[in-house]
Amino acid sequence: MSEYKKDSLSLTGAVSLGTGVMIGAGIFALLGQVAEFAGDLFPFAFLGGAVIAGFSAYSYVKMSDAFPSAGGIAMYLQKAYGKSTFTAFAALLMALSMIINESLVARTFGTYTLQLFDVPESSVWVPILGVGLIGVAFLVNISGNKFIEKSSFVMAVLKIGGITVFAVGGLWAAGFGLDKIIPATLPDKSGTDYLSALALSILAYKGFTTIANSGGEIKEPKKNVSRAIVISLIICTVIYMLVAFAVSANLSIGEIVKARDYSMAEAARPAFGKYGLWFTVGIAIVATVSGIIASVFAVSRMTATLTDMKLIPHSDLGLPGDVQQHMLVYVAAVAILLTVFLDLSRIASMGAIFYLLVDISIHWGVLKKLREELKPNVAIVGTAILLDAVILGAFVWMKATQDIFIIIVSAAVMALVLGGEKWFLSRVVEVNGQATND
Repeated sequence: MSEYKKDSLSLTGAVSLGTGVMIGAGIFALLGQVAEFAGDLFPFAFLGGAVIAGFSAYSYVKMSDAFPSAGGIAMYLQKAYGKSTFTAFAALLMALSMIINESLVARTFGTYTLQLFDVPESSVWVPILGVGLIGVAFLVNISGNKFIEKSSFVMAVLKIGGITVFAVGGLWAAGFGLDKIIPATLPDKSGTDYLSALALSILAYKGFTTIANSGGEIKEPKKNVSRAIVISLIICTVIYMLVAFAVSANLSIGEIVKARDYSMAEAARPAFGKYGLWFTVGIAIVATVSGIIASVFAVSRMTATLTDMKLIPHSDLGLPGDVQQHMLVYVAAVAILLTVFLDLSRIASMGAIFYLLVDISIHWGVLKKLREELKPNVAIVGTAILLDAVILGAFVWMKATQDIFIIIVSAAVMALVLGGEKWFLSRVVEVNGQATND
């Protein structure tokens, strides 16, 4: 894969990419939705999500230490399951979950930007602004790794600093004290509600997979991939908890849910007034821009690797450039379609389902297929599988009772991907005379 530049990303650059995706899609897009399920305990849902992400990260760290690759998860799946239909299916599901994440970030960008103007929440400008952001992310990625690393680092510093100012200032303005960390009464929520909140909060941390997908381009990957993942998770956990408590200190749960797509901006109004709103929207814009740039970077590398592995079809459609640049075009096109046709809640739900399914596949591969080679801690990997399975089951059950449409769409997409991969790989066998490991 000659288009990849080995050692083109430093540890700082990798952390910037990871936090860029996590913070961009996490606290801005998901805070209100998590609060809707968990009530007054929603800050602890983000803490629970961090714990689950920590268990999940263990398998990715073990894989990245053994098989550093610019294709990341695609290569991990091939190591575990061979060149099979399942490898291609799971890798494409992960790629789709990442593209879904991009559309989530894009619509969040549009929603927060419109808080500066007197327009309806359902304005057509939300998808229009989101599509514009995806176009900017495409152009930045075409510019190359060095530009991405420098821009990601600057944006990471701005948004982490800005969000910290918002959180600390919001806590101070509301007179928040340690006695208010635990609510006086527990919310009237079911176990399924809490597990659904965890499912969405996990999405706020899944950006660490962006680092794994860039392993072949990170300096000293055997050391720095795992470091970058751990550092990113720690930074985001601290920021999410601070912000969640700041928002809960300034808004009631009802107000958070009502403004669930822009709850941080809404919390800035009583805490800081008009100028606080402008400041928060500015930070949201920086966070979403950096998040989508980082995500497009990672998923284009991953899909290009799948093409090189001959696990997915590829056509340049007459476009100039190499395979990775073609993938940038395809990724941006799919993200634009999702941004235009799905709302934030459904986008997040589909992303959670796809991600948890692939996450379980990664853990199972480490535990059963690569156990002798990687020598993992069985208890940690087994716990990761159990947590993912319980949360996925509860979330699918909840969505089946409340929004069956997104379950049908998710199932249809998975069936289409699986059927398409089976057909494509059978054609590859016919043409090349090579067998896959189905």
